[in-house]
Amino acid sequence: MGACGMWRETFIDWQIIGSRQPARRPTLACMRTNERWALSAGHACVDLYQGIVPVLVPFLVAERHYGYLGVSGVVLAASLLSSVVQPLFGVLTDRWAMRWLVPVSTLAAGSGVALVGVAGSYPMTLAAVALTGFGVAAYHPEAARLARVVTGGDPVGMSWFSLGGNVGFALAPLLVTPVLAVGGLAAAPLLAVPALVGALVTVPLLGRRAGGAARGEARGRDDWPAFGTLSAVVVLRSIAYVGLGSFLGLFVQQRVQPGETAGGVALFALFAGGAVGTVLGGRLARRWGRVTTVRRAYAVAVPALGGVALVPGPALYGVVAVAAVALYVPFSLHITLGQDYLPRRVGTAGGVTLGLAVSVGGVFTPALGALADATSLHAAVATLAAFPALAWLLARRLREPALTSAS
Repeated sequence: MGACGMWRETFIDWQIIGSRQPARRPTLACMRTNERWALSAGHACVDLYQGIVPVLVPFLVAERHYGYLGVSGVVLAASLLSSVVQPLFGVLTDRWAMRWLVPVSTLAAGSGVALVGVAGSYPMTLAAVALTGFGVAAYHPEAARLARVVTGGDPVGMSWFSLGGNVGFALAPLLVTPVLAVGGLAAAPLLAVPALVGALVTVPLLGRRAGGAARGEARGRDDWPAFGTLSAVVVLRSIAYVGLGSFLGLFVQQRVQPGETAGGVALFALFAGGAVGTVLGGRLARRWGRVTTVRRAYAVAVPALGGVALVPGPALYGVVAVAAVALYVPFSLHITLGQDYLPRRVGTAGGVTLGLAVSVGGVFTPALGALADATSLHAAVATLAAFPALAWLLARRLREPALTSAS
């Protein structure tokens, strides 16, 4: 039996709690670990629905005969609404306590996908997908605030919260495709099950009281110039990562071997490297500090992305993994830095770093595609190294936020 599954006789230090607690209670460390796992699992269930929408596209074409314009509208309805609305929800959650949004928005995201299966027209399909995007948008600002409370602002804890989202997004094709392949779009209501699970695991966290850093949030001063610089860094990182993910499959087929297998292996290396980088980021931040870790990660990302364009043969897979690690090490650190730069507007900070700024990379992807058409795919991929270089330069202007201790 693991440590977190054990019950033991214990008395908590009077200096910590102020009173003697009953025996046979779970250890405090065990409770915090369970809370972080629940938060990460809830995040995975929500971001699963961000990854589901692209999976729906071939089934919408096959069963409902939507054209390219029609399916592009479906994808846009989810992604654009999610990225634009997230900062607005951040502003709302800064004004009012809305923890109930965490489970409710999770259910909304799942309900939208379920309704796609019963939608009888294209407008109804758009509305259903928009509901999914709305749910995803409503979830992240308040969930980021809750993660700050649960983790106490610890970068390692926040990295596990971020990892949950990455895992959910990556698992979407693996979990959803078999369901739709067997039952078609009529089976889409079954895809609401993860939303129900996500809501159930997060409900117990809603009563979690703020402690440590969270109690001192309102005492700090908002540093908008630093937050603006950080947002620009996040945008540059998004362009590099989204651009790499968008064209990696095709590029690897040209550089390594033709066929979908090579592209699939490369994307797996990208996702796996991202997961490793997310967890590694929090641990490196404990050793070096967040800003230093961010700078060093982008410094590594520059030659790694250059290597993606230059390294031939199967070694390319390893370079892709290194690039993914370097681009994801700063991911969770962006969130905690943003919250500490805007201690009075933690919801806004979470909405921007997890929403609008992170999604901007998709807006620039058509420009990279146009560059590839005008020159070559190799030239477009090589261009990606410029973005972490710019992010590194901007990150040199960042400083660790001055934290105000809570009394």
